[in-house]
Amino acid sequence: MTTDSQLDAVFSALADPTRRAILDRLSTGPGTVTELAAPFDMSLPAVSKHLKVLERAGLIRRDVKGRIHHCRLEATRMKDVAEWIDHYRAFWQSQFASLELYLERERAGDPGSSDPPNRKETL
Repeated sequence: MTTDSQLDAVFSALADPTRRAILDRLSTGPGTVTELAAPFDMSLPAVSKHLKVLERAGLIRRDVKGRIHHCRLEATRMKDVAEWIDHYRAFWQSQFASLELYLERERAGDPGSSDPPNRKETL
């Protein structure tokens, strides 16, 4: 079960375009820090800071062999976040289904469907 602080860490990590690009690259397979840094106009220490954020969020794993740091995508945390998002996807799908039904009634000329919403008017 994912805690709120774990979700916060993942969403914070995903908020940065550089970190999302790193995750996208790692989705094709493991890479070294040098390989991951290549497409960016930043220093290795700057890329390493991004990797630390991704590590703390549980999105990547870093294995050190000598002086070489190998990184790979850690899918478990992504799965946890996807499950959290799926809960809200079900809500929105229900809302869209209700909207679709309303619009179909409108097109069919259902007299009850064009009643204005029940709201108070203020002067």
